[in-house]
Amino acid sequence: MPQLLTERVAAGDVVVYVTNNSRWHRTEYQARLRSMGAPVAPDSVVSAARATALALAEHPRRPRTVLVLGGPGLMREIRDAGLRAVAATPRGLAADPDAVVVGVDFSLTYRRLSIAAEAVRRDTLFVATNRDPVYPTAETLAAGAGSIVAAVAVAGRREPDIVIGKPEPGLFREAARSVGMRVEEAIVIGDGLGTDIAAAVRVGARSVLMLTGVSTRAHVDALPEDAGPTWIAEDPPDLARLLARLDH
Repeated sequence: MPQLLTERVAAGDVVVYVTNNSRWHRTEYQARLRSMGAPVAPDSVVSAARATALALAEHPRRPRTVLVLGGPGLMREIRDAGLRAVAATPRGLAADPDAVVVGVDFSLTYRRLSIAAEAVRRDTLFVATNRDPVYPTAETLAAGAGSIVAAVAVAGRREPDIVIGKPEPGLFREAARSVGMRVEEAIVIGDGLGTDIAAAVRVGARSVLMLTGVSTRAHVDALPEDAGPTWIAEDPPDLARLLARLDH
């Protein structure tokens, strides 16, 4: 796949990598992609953390102070967007935050969860990076951002005001905007029907389902016609042939 992406960039395509994972800063994703040999440009990685930060910075209720329950990358992205970010601690709560952002948090504690819920109960802007219930690791399926969001929502007694990550449309919209494109012009390539393809449908983008993940042709066949991918590719060589046909 890195070689195919390099060829597509050389042919003039703009490649943007999009992920629901909000734990890391975009520069860390860039480094990982480069180590795999994938082509990476300054604005070519948009994580749920980055998209959340950009959405907050341009929100009509642009917050003065954001309380963050999430990983270090999420905190950095919010600060990079020019917003004040505070941790879910007593000092952070005392800063009178007017927004609460929740993402996957590998250092979650009962106290920090309780503080985030208290902030939500104060009628702040409640933002979820995504609602993925699980987070895949090499060993297991760990609790994802959606599980933490759900806990904050129950304790905070209300649902998030905004959800950014797939299958919601916010992540793809911010990704397209970051490279100066209309999202409807994009071709989304992903292996998740319920995330990648569902989000593509919602934003009106064409899509390719890669049969390299958990989604199968049988899953596609079970969907309504307007909810499935535009095309299906078995593997990277099949994807290369598909994209080559679209050039003509």
